[in-house]
Amino acid sequence: MSTSLKGILSMCLGVLFLALGDAVSKWLGETHSPVQIIFFRSLVSLPLIALLAHFAGGLRKLATRRPGVHLLRGLIHTATMTCFIIGLILMPLAEATAIAFVAPLFVTLLSVPLLGERIDRPVLAASLLGFAGVLVVVRPGGDAFHIGALVLIGAALFYALTMITARRYGSRESFWALVFYMTLVPMLLTGAMVPFVWTTPEPIHWLGFLASGLLGVAATAFITLAFRHAPAAIAAPFDYTALLWAVLLGWWFWGELPDRWVWIGSALIMASGLWIAYHDRRTTLKRRPTA
Repeated sequence: MSTSLKGILSMCLGVLFLALGDAVSKWLGETHSPVQIIFFRSLVSLPLIALLAHFAGGLRKLATRRPGVHLLRGLIHTATMTCFIIGLILMPLAEATAIAFVAPLFVTLLSVPLLGERIDRPVLAASLLGFAGVLVVVRPGGDAFHIGALVLIGAALFYALTMITARRYGSRESFWALVFYMTLVPMLLTGAMVPFVWTTPEPIHWLGFLASGLLGVAATAFITLAFRHAPAAIAAPFDYTALLWAVLLGWWFWGELPDRWVWIGSALIMASGLWIAYHDRRTTLKRRPTA
């Protein structure tokens, strides 16, 4: 099996685990506060992340000289998860997933003022196309508009800020340190708040909390493997398989089926992301020195 194929399969598995984790969070959100969901998800995930870091080179991978950066990333990630879970509760799973696809477009646009990067005109045009797709899905001002869509756009914006900080500090901090502290901060924050929103879980809900944490770590591990085995331009487009899983899971568990506008908007968002990936790949190849 080629390394690129391994990367593609790893990405597809990681995305499947993400979609399953989102479905579990949506289900738990019917009876529990987002604070309680985030707390137990982080509580389960944190020791597993430390274990993976141990096997990836030792717990020294968690050492850091930038606690302030990790605190900021943890706060942003807490806001991301809170908004996303609220959005999942309020919106159909497929629509929530489609709106979340706007996050990479935010990364592209925010990289200009925050990282000093420049955007080529084709990439800017593709980003605008992606935002047009989001408007088609959200339909502001229409009968189908839902406040949950704005919450999900907020989640995408916070997620983009998390990725921007990872891009800025990722070369100075280990990957596992970035993930570990990004999980530790939400656990501590929500742990302080959970007594005020506590709802005693049914036995089946405990399994849901456990599954949420396990699926989150599995998704992180497989997506990381994907980018190690395959170039980003090859692996990243398979992130869009999340929409297929979201449609299937939403239909199976909640009887949700997206209308044609969700499909049209999703197609525009996907086309935007694929074009940006293709453009980045072509630009990278052009910059390589020739023998």
